[in-house]
Amino acid sequence: MHTFLMLLGLIFLAFAINLPFGYLRQGYEKFSFGWYFYVHISIPIIIYLRIKSGYSWKFIPLTLGGAFAGQLVGGLIQRRRQKNG
Repeated sequence: MHTFLMLLGLIFLAFAINLPFGYLRQGYEKFSFGWYFYVHISIPIIIYLRIKSGYSWKFIPLTLGGAFAGQLVGGLIQRRRQKNG
């Protein structure tokens, strides 16, 4: 159970770390330098956390999913704020 909770925490951290980056990414043109920067800046942090937690490379898809979801939700928040003024 402890391992499962740690994994859930790691996925949530990947999500939370990427929320502000997804928000900032939304302000850049797709595939520009800034867009790539905000998409990839969290990867070293997530890799460090995954290794320090003791998880192998087999858990990369789960942390990547959390990071992707954070980017997506952060971008949605930015779009809604722009839309509503």
